[in-house]
Amino acid sequence: MKAFVAFCKKEFIESLRTYKFIIMLATFILFGIMSPMIAKILPDLLNKTEMNGMILTIPKPTAMDSWAQFFKNIGQMGVLILVIMFCGTTANEFSKGTLINILTKGMKRYIVILAKFTAAFVIWTVSYLTSFVVTYAYTMYFWEIEMSNGFLTFSGLWLYGLLLVSLMILGGIWFRNIYGSLLLTAGGIIVMSVLNISPQLRKYNPISLTGDTLDLLNGTKVPADFIPALIICIALTVLFIAVSVFIFNRKQV
Repeated sequence: MKAFVAFCKKEFIESLRTYKFIIMLATFILFGIMSPMIAKILPDLLNKTEMNGMILTIPKPTAMDSWAQFFKNIGQMGVLILVIMFCGTTANEFSKGTLINILTKGMKRYIVILAKFTAAFVIWTVSYLTSFVVTYAYTMYFWEIEMSNGFLTFSGLWLYGLLLVSLMILGGIWFRNIYGSLLLTAGGIIVMSVLNISPQLRKYNPISLTGDTLDLLNGTKVPADFIPALIICIALTVLFIAVSVFIFNRKQV
């Protein structure tokens, strides 16, 4: 346990020194401010825009428009920033050779994997929650908030982020470089995107947690439509971490 805590501490200190945590947090705060602001201002701008003599008429924005912007910002740009920040979390250890001294001193290999996942878990969670709180505060200021299945709705995108973290760790261990980590993660996203075309598979596809969540929030869909994807997302995350440990135990550093 002491080794795990020490390695986690090392990861957090490194994330501060490389500004990884600061960049994540600052960007997600910006997303939290932008989401309700865009929802509030954009309809007014479009209503004043003339297109070939035609004037667009956009309905008045609501709290749901703010949450739609939130899921769009976090589900696209937020996830992209997450991948950029953590694609080298394990790959860099191989390229720099920093694991050799740690492992020769008796550090268990599974502790390295779990500590790296824990550090990414905390940074992603803090950034995501902060963005949610900022968005909620501004949305509540502009509109009256009514939400259905709020906890389940916002948990989906958060769990999807953790799935990508586990994929990046697996890619770094498997290929021992950033490119392998990025390719495996991008490949996973592409496969899930292709499978999401099928209505029959969408219910079980983790990537659906980033796109259909607004329907759950406004009550159009029920939790039963999302629970299979949530379960599979959690199961895949655990599986990818377990496979990372398995491969790492058999790899030469």
